[in-house]
Amino acid sequence: MRPALATAEDAAYWAGRSVGTIWRWASEGRISRYGTGKRTWYDVREIPRADRDECTKELIAPGRVPPMPARAKAA
Repeated sequence: MRPALATAEDAAYWAGRSVGTIWRWASEGRISRYGTGKRTWYDVREIPRADRDECTKELIAPGRVPPMPARAKAA
């Protein structure tokens, strides 16, 4: 399946999290990063979706935190 790519800002909205959180998740290996610098994209299929109100689109609850990759060591 092809990735569904989005900017950090769009991925942050999708997840109900901050852009910094998206960057951190990518650096931790929780989600994939495509490209470099200002041309970096993230696969929203790997990011749990935030729960939003159907009418107002207000955030009800952010999406879950993606799991750490199996190869990662706990701090």
